[in-house]
Amino acid sequence: MSQVNFRLDLCARMKTLSENIENIILQHGDRGMNQLGQSMKPGYCRRAAQMILANRGVVAIGTGFPVSGSFESDGPIGAIALYRVLAKIGFDPVFVCAPPISKILAHNFFTHELPLVNWEASRPAVSRALEELKPDLVISIERPGVAADGRYYNMRGVDITGQTAKFDLFLMLAKCPSIAFGDGGNEIGMGNMLEALDPLDIIPSVTPCDELVIASVSNWGVYGVIAALSSLLERDLFALVDPEAISDHLVANGCVDGVTQRRESTEDGFPLHIGLAIIQQLRELIFPTRPGQN
Repeated sequence: MSQVNFRLDLCARMKTLSENIENIILQHGDRGMNQLGQSMKPGYCRRAAQMILANRGVVAIGTGFPVSGSFESDGPIGAIALYRVLAKIGFDPVFVCAPPISKILAHNFFTHELPLVNWEASRPAVSRALEELKPDLVISIERPGVAADGRYYNMRGVDITGQTAKFDLFLMLAKCPSIAFGDGGNEIGMGNMLEALDPLDIIPSVTPCDELVIASVSNWGVYGVIAALSSLLERDLFALVDPEAISDHLVANGCVDGVTQRRESTEDGFPLHIGLAIIQQLRELIFPTRPGQN
């Protein structure tokens, strides 16, 4: 096989692998992400992983969706998992978020706190943060995105503007690529798909990104990209991830389920074992015969 044909064959196999990953992370969904996926270009998990590897250095990660005076589990579980993976493979991740989650993450991770202020006051604060951090990549994981009217809304259409730091400005002002994860339509990054979001019962975010990753649960979207990274690096990066321990730590510090609004180790109403099963399916897809298996 010629070198050109080998590269074409490799690209085709990677594309098929990414589509299989995307099928796995879109399981169990009932919020319209399967329909949205039909309007997206397949292979987004692979492209997101390639974007990460092409932009080594400082990675600014925004996460934490405000719920009932606290924050929800979907987003932070995946964000901490990705942070640990990136740190292990030579990146410099930093969380960029607002209270209360910023206070909790700062105990164990590099964290830059954003203020809970309006757009006008947020712009200079974000500009200063970008000057200080100089990110090579910006990643948003289940962060509220601003709607067309300049406000922020949760999945029930409730205005949460006053509880929301304007992380959208990181994607708007940073001179580097961006990746966003979402599962409902009101998250940062969904501005890429506004027309396709019309049929959904949601007030959509208009903030775009360079690569959008959708899943039934945003944490699962992160797992999809970790799977693609594992394939590209030929290394089982899931060995670095312990969602149960992450979830227990977050719940112990006030985290709640975004759907049930209860303080429990679930994500978007799903028992945690569903997310663990998603990880197992991804591992078996990437490494069908891992060491120690027949």
